[in-house]
Amino acid sequence: MPNSFIVLDFETTGISPNVGARTTEVAAVRVENGRMTDRFQSLMNPGVRIPSFIQDLTGITNQMISKAPKNAKVMKDLHQFIGKTPLVAHNASFDKKFLDAELELLGLKSEQHMACSLLVARRVYQNAPNHKLGTLVKYKNIEHDGTFHRALADAEMTARLWLCMKEDIADLIGLSEVTYDVMRLLANTPKKDVNKKWKP
Repeated sequence: MPNSFIVLDFETTGISPNVGARTTEVAAVRVENGRMTDRFQSLMNPGVRIPSFIQDLTGITNQMISKAPKNAKVMKDLHQFIGKTPLVAHNASFDKKFLDAELELLGLKSEQHMACSLLVARRVYQNAPNHKLGTLVKYKNIEHDGTFHRALADAEMTARLWLCMKEDIADLIGLSEVTYDVMRLLANTPKKDVNKKWKP
């Protein structure tokens, strides 16, 4: 569907599946024509323990995931939910690694692009204090309920940030509509070239 994308966010037991980290929660928010229209969210039980410092960060405990469905069930449902819709994530390289790793365990794959809202923000909001999701949400006065490091809350905030950036870019370069492909192109533009390439 035109003007449609899905924002993904994973919570995990560590920084990389390459060193044994697994996913403990996922959320996916579907955005169509500038509105959030559907949501998918689930805790999941990967069969490994969550380190205490990550429990403190996310609020997701080993007791919580012990009662959650297995990763295989959640990831099959997620794969069906996202289909072939273009994806967005904040720090997309992190989420893409976990998406690919979890799907590979099931003999599945995600073949669509995943655009990075962090990279776009680094180019659009170069004066922001930093480009963490929480900082950008406050920097742009984006609506939030104060919850961070939980998958659904972060996915919804990323969706709002993405839509905010689209509006700001449209105003900056005089376009009526900034497409997903334009945002991906901007994310891959060197920061030093942004002003001369993207300003009228």
